Amino acid sequence: MYKNLVPRFVRYIQTETRSDETSTTIPSTQTQVVFAKTLMAELKALGMSDVSYNEKNGYVTATLSSNSVENVPTIGFIAHMDTADFNAEDVQPQFHENYDGNAIVLNQEKNIILSPKDFPNLKNYIGKTLITTDGSTLLGADDKAGIAEIMTAMEILLADSTIKHGAVRVAFGPDEEIGIGADLFDVPDFNADFAYTMDGGPVGELEYESFNAASAIVNIQGKNVHPGTAKDTMINALKLGLAFDAAFPQGEVPEKTSGREGFFHLLGMTGEVEEARMEYIIRDHDWTKFEERKAFIQKVAKELNEEIGVERIFVELKDSYYNMGEIIEKDMTVIDLAEQAMKNLNIKPIIEPIRGGTDGSKISFMGLPTPNIFAGGENFHGRYEFVAVESMQKATDVIVEIVSLNARNKEQC
Repeated sequence: MYKNLVPRFVRYIQTETRSDETSTTIPSTQTQVVFAKTLMAELKALGMSDVSYNEKNGYVTATLSSNSVENVPTIGFIAHMDTADFNAEDVQPQFHENYDGNAIVLNQEKNIILSPKDFPNLKNYIGKTLITTDGSTLLGADDKAGIAEIMTAMEILLADSTIKHGAVRVAFGPDEEIGIGADLFDVPDFNADFAYTMDGGPVGELEYESFNAASAIVNIQGKNVHPGTAKDTMINALKLGLAFDAAFPQGEVPEKTSGREGFFHLLGMTGEVEEARMEYIIRDHDWTKFEERKAFIQKVAKELNEEIGVERIFVELKDSYYNMGEIIEKDMTVIDLAEQAMKNLNIKPIIEPIRGGTDGSKISFMGLPTPNIFAGGENFHGRYEFVAVESMQKATDVIVEIVSLNARNKEQC
C-alpha cells in the first residue's frame, strides 16, 4: 500500500542501535548518533522543516508545517531509536506472505521455531504478511516500526495537500530501552500541545495508563571464614539473599500477574559468601500500592538485619517513572482524538493499561500529555519478535487520520 514503508523499516532494522546501560554518554551508544544523522537526512529529503539534532539529549526533531487556515493544536509523534539488549547485528528479516497459522521455522539448523503453541497470538495474523527474524537476532520492530510509520505518515501528508492539518512535530530519541531516554526531553523546544509515542504492540492498542516503577539494588555483606571453623561465625551473603527474596509474596511476580496487578521482579543475583548483590524492579499501577511495595522491601531488610543483630543488608531505591494516567486523565482530549481516529478507520481501540512504561510515562509528567499507540510488533526483545506489514500500514493510517481529524475538528468549531 505504501511503497516506502517496508523498505524503510528494513533499512532501519539493519542498522544496529542497541543502547548500553553501563555507558555514561548521551546517547549511550555511538550507533544511535549515527542513526540519528541518517534520520535527519531523510527528514530533510522529505521536505520537513526545523530538522535538528540536540546534542544534549540525543533527539532528532522536525516539523511538518500547518497547511490549515485555522489555529489547529500542534501534535507530536515520538519513537525511540534504540533496541533492547539482545543481538541486533546483521538482522536478516524473513517475509512470510499469506501466513497460514502454522509454526514458522526461523532457523532449521538450530531448531528455532516460532510456534502458535508457544505464541497463540500468531493465530491473529492468518492471511497477513509477517516479518520475522532468522532466529539469531531480534527484529527491531520495537521501535523502528514506530519510526518507519511516523516517517511514512509525514511523507503522505507532505505529498497530499488536500489533507488539511495543523503543525506536526516529530521526535526520534535514544535509550528508551534502558529507561533514561526521556530524562532530558525538551518539552518547551518540542512545542506541541500533546503527543503520542508510536511504541505499542498489536493493532488497536491505545494506552494511557502505565506502571509506577522503581528499581532496588540490594547489597549484602557477609562474613567469610574457613568452613571448618565457621560455626556461629560465618555469615553467608548468598544465603541471606535467598532469605531476603523468600520473604517476598511469591505470587507477586511477573510470571504470575496480569492486568493492573503489580509485582516484584528479581532481575539478577551475583556474589559469594563474603558479598552479594541483588537487583529488583518494582511495579504497580496504583500509587498507594507502589509506595507500599517500596516500604515493604525496606521492611524486609530491616527485619533481617535485626534478626542478624547487625546491619548487613543495604537497599538503594530509585524511582524510574510514574503512571502517566494521573496526568492524561485530567484532560482526555488526546485519547478521545486517537480513539475516534481508529474508529474512523474501522480499527477497534484496545484501551488497556501498559504492563510497563514508555517514554510518554516521563514526558507526560514534564507537562506534555503523551499516551501510547500501537506500532504493530509482537514478542519484543528477542528472536521471536515479529510484525505484520498490514499492522504497520494501519499504524501509519492512524497517524494520518489523527492529524487530519485534529484539523477537521477545529474547522467544525
